[in-house]
Amino acid sequence: MTGGQAERRTGGEAGRRAGGQAGRRAGVHSARERMLHLMLAGLFLSACPPARLPAQDAKSIVSRAAFAYRSLSSLRADFDQLIENQMIGNAASKGVLVQSGEARLSMRFSDPAGEAIVIDGHFVWVYTPSTTPGQVLRLPVPSGGPVYGYNLLAWLLDRPAERYSSTYLRPDRLDNRAMDVVEMIPTVPDMPFGRATVWLDRSDGLPRRMEIEETSGQRRTLTLHNLRVNQPVSAKAFTFEVPDGVRIVDQG
Repeated sequence: MTGGQAERRTGGEAGRRAGGQAGRRAGVHSARERMLHLMLAGLFLSACPPARLPAQDAKSIVSRAAFAYRSLSSLRADFDQLIENQMIGNAASKGVLVQSGEARLSMRFSDPAGEAIVIDGHFVWVYTPSTTPGQVLRLPVPSGGPVYGYNLLAWLLDRPAERYSSTYLRPDRLDNRAMDVVEMIPTVPDMPFGRATVWLDRSDGLPRRMEIEETSGQRRTLTLHNLRVNQPVSAKAFTFEVPDGVRIVDQG
């Protein structure tokens, strides 16, 4: 091998080694740059809050519920009720609720068995033998509006735009149905509660759960299941038959 050939060979090998080293260095720099870009992108994404869903219009949702309620000729549902009172403890009950218009309503309890609240259009009958045995309260139906205190639906859905400030809380599901949860705070005096949280069905607009914080300090939660609407209702559903041996106590 001549000296020129050796020199060219040595120079070629050196060039290849240098080129390989440079390529490896470029590859390392490129990988580092990609990693840096990914880290910066992650930091950027974590610093940015998630996009907010558009705010729901609570007033429109409640107005739709009120319209759906006013449009009913009748409503029938199974109910669960829980009354929470820090002074005397909690009371759970269940039964069947039937309503026809604002003037007639019945809540007949299967637990405690035999108890009933019946509004027959003229009187409100309150029969609770588990707490006041041997008597039934009879109160006149007040004129000029629904019977608040027993008809929670009328409490909430009678002219809600005039009587409440409503705020959308969240979407939810109840009995495998889509709900909008709305908070309703009275804006008029003499209401028997300070706050209500209401689950309104997205399909028919009607309430499925009402959580009421009453001015007495207790919390009442009424949940409705298996709603049936606009079906014929017998007049007997709103008749209270006084049991033998039970005295009538008139109030109001």
